[in-house]
Amino acid sequence: MESVLVNFVYAQPVGHAVEALHYSLGYHAADPSRRIGVVLNADTPAEMATWCPFIDEVHTIELDLFDPSTDAREQLAKIGNDWDHVVGDVRLTQPAQREFFPGLAAYYDQAEAYFTGEKGWAGTKKGPSYAPRQPLRLDLPAPAERSGFTVLLGGSAKRSMYPSVTSWELILTALAERLPGAEFHLLGKLSEDGGRTRTTYDRAEYERLAAAVPGARLALDLPLRDQLTLVRASKVFLSPHTGFGMAALATGTPWLCLSGNRWPEFYFNDGVPFYSVLPDRVRFPSYTQFGPDPADVEDEGPRAPSMSADRIRADLPELLDAAALLADGRLDHATALAGHRERLARCWGGDLSMMWSIDSVLFDRGAEPIS
Repeated sequence: MESVLVNFVYAQPVGHAVEALHYSLGYHAADPSRRIGVVLNADTPAEMATWCPFIDEVHTIELDLFDPSTDAREQLAKIGNDWDHVVGDVRLTQPAQREFFPGLAAYYDQAEAYFTGEKGWAGTKKGPSYAPRQPLRLDLPAPAERSGFTVLLGGSAKRSMYPSVTSWELILTALAERLPGAEFHLLGKLSEDGGRTRTTYDRAEYERLAAAVPGARLALDLPLRDQLTLVRASKVFLSPHTGFGMAALATGTPWLCLSGNRWPEFYFNDGVPFYSVLPDRVRFPSYTQFGPDPADVEDEGPRAPSMSADRIRADLPELLDAAALLADGRLDHATALAGHRERLARCWGGDLSMMWSIDSVLFDRGAEPIS
């Protein structure tokens, strides 16, 4: 039996775990007889890998991403080095990533020295056979039917990088008017949970929204499996850019993303519709990645331009139209992808270098890159 270890230790947000699960599925699909293992950051919700029947072994590594003296050799020894293939995260070949995460760079250097199997990078041609663009679905309880919205107000970044509560009140009340009778489960992780990420809104802000928005219900501090089960039972998951949106796609639920801030969306799970509402980058600077953030604007305190009240008002009609399309099941994955390509091309002025996605799904299958 051939074995493949997906050594995908990176930062702790849940989206990076989803990347690892997606790549693991691709290696399994290419040869279902393989033994598949995955290695994740111990602060990542590694339990998600146990909801993937195609993964045989789950390992975690405790480390400080920023400590160049990180020594994970004892932890590596517990994994064993009898893997035929070991595929890592290609980001750790990039000088900017290694400089930003010296502890992570140290870990990958130690892993390179420890593992004896053929080395490669996840999802690339260097390594074992891989079947791209597989439909990842987490093994979660199936609902009798889908209904309503699940909403995550923001992730774990600084508070200024997400909409104000007033902006969220505007969005959700407008959705309630557009889709009468819809329920909105407001997700959030407020309690500390080791090194895992948590929501930067507070309980009072959630309670304000629950009181103001028809159909709003709080769903706070639930275990991750319960959160994702709620997402799976909903028609649409709504949030700004967050790794949790990638997990939502892995439940089969469409993601409506209020895109902006540092990172564009880069994961588009096969068969699951989605819609990213892109900002006008001239009016609302964004997608800076590792570069300096644009200057905050004043909006109930400092606010990133792409999450400001002016941006929300500018794009609210598009957001409402997209919500109705997804909730009514009138947008399939292929149409969603084609529309996203067109909007991205306009947003970036045709700059293809900024259109990276897992398994290159932003480019037509078997075709040249879009221009």
